Amino acid sequence: MRRATAVLSVLLALAFAASPLLVPDFGGFDPDQFPVPQTDPPVQPAGYAFAIWGVIYLWLLLGLGYGLVRRRDDADWHAMRAPLCLSLAVGAVWLAVAVQSPVWASILIWVMLLGALWALYRAPAGDGWAAALPVGLYAGWLSAASCVSLGLLAAGYGWMSEASAAVVFVLLAIGLAGGVQSTLRRAPTYGVAVIWALVAVVVQNLGSAPTIAALAAGGGAALLYPTWQACRRPVSAD
Repeated sequence: MRRATAVLSVLLALAFAASPLLVPDFGGFDPDQFPVPQTDPPVQPAGYAFAIWGVIYLWLLLGLGYGLVRRRDDADWHAMRAPLCLSLAVGAVWLAVAVQSPVWASILIWVMLLGALWALYRAPAGDGWAAALPVGLYAGWLSAASCVSLGLLAAGYGWMSEASAAVVFVLLAIGLAGGVQSTLRRAPTYGVAVIWALVAVVVQNLGSAPTIAALAAGGGAALLYPTWQACRRPVSAD
């Protein structure tokens, strides 16, 4: 079972990394996919921030490939791989779903997040560069993206104004990330990914919505401390 899961994790990471090839023109939800079109919504980070996916894909592939070669029978790696496989399996089809339904895409991205967080907390004590660190970056970005997806739904279906949705769900992202990084106390890549997203929210809103930009900037600054604390602890720490 452990060897099979090790192989499956690499195959799913490959499928996940290849998924943009199946939806090559995806640049986020189409504004007209919502009853209230979402054009440059303030809850969404500036477009450059999504380049982090390239790092995530490559690092997960390298880390899981290392695990397959060197740690295929390791019980601690297996504990991480099982929930990570769930997250990656959903991720492999997420883009195809997103072009059809923002609602289902939002549900699925939360499934991806829960699997990634489960995997992160169960990541092995050793081999941090190949396990906890890449999974932390992945889970951190998903934490931000999951909150953004809810903000888009809230504004796009008229449940809140765009500004209110941005405030509520940026705060949710900050609270979620602060709780995870503070209790995890390792894998600082988690906090780095969320801070990266928050800085991009600042960039998105600097000229048009300074209050939201200030909120995101303050949240990013608040996350610096638990992220720095995680940097001070060895990645291999429990």
